[in-house]
Amino acid sequence: MGKPWATFGVDLHLDRSGRPGLRRGLTDALREAVRGGRLAPGTRLPSSRSLAGDLGVARNTVAEVYADLVAEGWLTARQGSGTRVAERTPATPGRRRPAPSRPAPHRREPAPPAYDLVPGTPELASFPRTRWLRAARRALTAAPDRALGYGDPRGHVELRTALAGYLSRARGVHADPDRIVVCSGFLGGLGVLTDLLHRRGARSLAVESYGLPHHRRLIRRTGLDMPPLPFDDRGTRLPDDPIAAQAVLLTPSHQFPLGLPLLPERRTALIDWARGTGGLVLEDDYDGELRYDRQPVGALQGLDPDRVVYLGTASKSLAPALRLGWLVLPGSLVEEAMDAMAGRIPGVLDQLTLAEFIGSGDYDRHVRAARLRYRRRRDALVAALAERAPEVRVTGIAAGMHAVLRLPPGTEQQFVRAAAWHGLAVQGMSMFRHPEAAVPPLDALVVGYGTPPDHAWTGALDALCRALS
Repeated sequence: MGKPWATFGVDLHLDRSGRPGLRRGLTDALREAVRGGRLAPGTRLPSSRSLAGDLGVARNTVAEVYADLVAEGWLTARQGSGTRVAERTPATPGRRRPAPSRPAPHRREPAPPAYDLVPGTPELASFPRTRWLRAARRALTAAPDRALGYGDPRGHVELRTALAGYLSRARGVHADPDRIVVCSGFLGGLGVLTDLLHRRGARSLAVESYGLPHHRRLIRRTGLDMPPLPFDDRGTRLPDDPIAAQAVLLTPSHQFPLGLPLLPERRTALIDWARGTGGLVLEDDYDGELRYDRQPVGALQGLDPDRVVYLGTASKSLAPALRLGWLVLPGSLVEEAMDAMAGRIPGVLDQLTLAEFIGSGDYDRHVRAARLRYRRRRDALVAALAERAPEVRVTGIAAGMHAVLRLPPGTEQQFVRAAAWHGLAVQGMSMFRHPEAAVPPLDALVVGYGTPPDHAWTGALDALCRALS
């Protein structure tokens, strides 16, 4: 037995309420859908048989309505092509064509940015599309049917197991698959943790004096206070007085954006604070794999897995669009985090693909290639500035995908404007400073060298040197 005729065609909703007469009401509804733009030019309409079945009317009625609208020019009908909305621009009542604008007085404006040196994004052109596609095919082929269900709110066990092995080996994290929760990127994980803290009655989450403003906005929306941690020329430190916050968020391996690691004695003091007060440390390990001039700095979580939450993400190592992040939690927080995960679980297929990508060794190979590529760019940046802008001091370059260019006091905005005139999108250090930080403002440019594709890096460097000189 063949398929019922009603399964052929496309869905079409028509509002015939309040319209007199069956044929006239249907004609008016279709005409209004075309006139108002809800049915775009070229849209293929359902066959007369299919639409008649959907509306519960005779097929002849629909055929006559189609014929009327073809005659009026709203629709077209060709053999083999079906009935379609005519290629015409319906008039919109009450709107007039705007009058030609007068030419503005001649005024120099900065050109649109030709090069993106905003920190935080990897080189997207190097995303391993072919290997990722192979991993996706293998993962989907091997996945049992149950993998396509709602699943575990912590994330699929395949990815949690792969992450536990990788993080233990590469970052020194004490990671058990049962204590890992997969989330929608770093912000998704941070949102889970701020909700969790709020439910526990926490009033504040201390943050670093310099950090990403959108992280602070997310924390503020949760209702938590954000006292800034002190900062000196050796990096983030605990205040002399006890911290009023119940938790702290920081980037201990490579402080963003200043690029300093948390000193060993300050790591120890932070863990001692957490143990003594019952506080929680949220460790943002945003670029932990990208180390150049020193041995990798292990994750802080390895010092006390019961007091430190480790937050990781694929946004820097692979691509932000994957929206894949993970939390490695103290055992006492796993159930509460699962409750806070409602609606925040990333797509199953990407989870399975990343698990396969890690398990096959492709992830390690990709990270090693990225580390080499970014190191070459960093070295070219340092060499170019030493030759053409020797008065600019470059810091924070032992790891990551950005450098800090120290500037004379009071000149940051001048150099940001100069960069814009030379076609560069860059950010000054001031935009990362906590508004309540007690540290004096630091004039600098935060220059990302991850985003430009390889063929554009030489041009971006030249434009940067011209702006700085």
